[in-house]
Amino acid sequence: MKRIFIRSVGTILALAGLVTLQSAAMAQAIQVDPKLPVYKGQGGVSGNLNSVGSDTLNNLMTYWSEKFRSKYPNVNIQVEGKGSSTAPPALTSGTSQLGPMSRPMKPEEVKAFEDAYKYKPTAIGVALDSLGVFVNKDNPIQSLSLEQLDGIFSKTRKSGSQDLTTWGQLGVKGALASKPISIYGRNSASGTYGFFKEHVLEKGDFKNSVKEQPGSAAVVSGVSGELSSIGYSGIGYKTSGVKALALSHKNGQKAVEPNYANVLANKYPLGRMLYVYVAQAPGKPLSPVVKEFLKFVLSKEGQEIVVKDGYLPLPAKVAEKQAKLLN
Repeated sequence: MKRIFIRSVGTILALAGLVTLQSAAMAQAIQVDPKLPVYKGQGGVSGNLNSVGSDTLNNLMTYWSEKFRSKYPNVNIQVEGKGSSTAPPALTSGTSQLGPMSRPMKPEEVKAFEDAYKYKPTAIGVALDSLGVFVNKDNPIQSLSLEQLDGIFSKTRKSGSQDLTTWGQLGVKGALASKPISIYGRNSASGTYGFFKEHVLEKGDFKNSVKEQPGSAAVVSGVSGELSSIGYSGIGYKTSGVKALALSHKNGQKAVEPNYANVLANKYPLGRMLYVYVAQAPGKPLSPVVKEFLKFVLSKEGQEIVVKDGYLPLPAKVAEKQAKLLN
């Protein structure tokens, strides 16, 4: 079976013919695609499942696992979410069967796996995310460009942006204008860190002043408690103490909200696919417990959990393409 590696949310939506899909209804309450398959349980599913990887996906993996175990009491699942960079070595060493990641594997990670197994890992897209750039809820700013974000977060500023250190440089008036921008981010083990570094910093270097956090919840908590702060994380970690900014690629362009419609239409600059990687030998079936877990994740019930956790569900056509990767 051919292995498919998805490099961007735009790529997979284009494959499914959904990039131009837009609807006013999508801007309101998110509903899962009614064409998603209803999960039908199988008999005799049991065993142990270990999941090691993304912090962004940690809550989702936990919720999916809890619901899956309610269907299969003889399945024991352990979930560990310390960052996407921990998934490839755990999958390669065989200490986990599931490798959740908020970014695609790097070439060197794929090579290490392939050296061990003589075939490539399989990436299963399991949900969509509009990676959020958050400010405190009382900050009056509404939008930024990726160029401005580069100026805020990066010391190399490959976009050509000026060094941005105060809120007044971004057009904020009043007492906040003279305040230094307090920057929160993730640590280097995080796939979200890597995604932000690639897509916003153009692979440049973060400023030394970035307060690196071990998890997304800590980033959002920091921003919610400090008026002059800014940070980034998966949209599923948004709380009432922060707001997610509209973003544009370039200065002067119209900024778009991080909502479902804009991610599906490939308009939001930081839309992305979230993955679970598995070791699937060509021509050989996955273990029943791994296959059934992923079938559940890609089902209507599994995608409803995606929405409840604050992320964005897969359209039925996309979920169908992912399900076809499962032997």
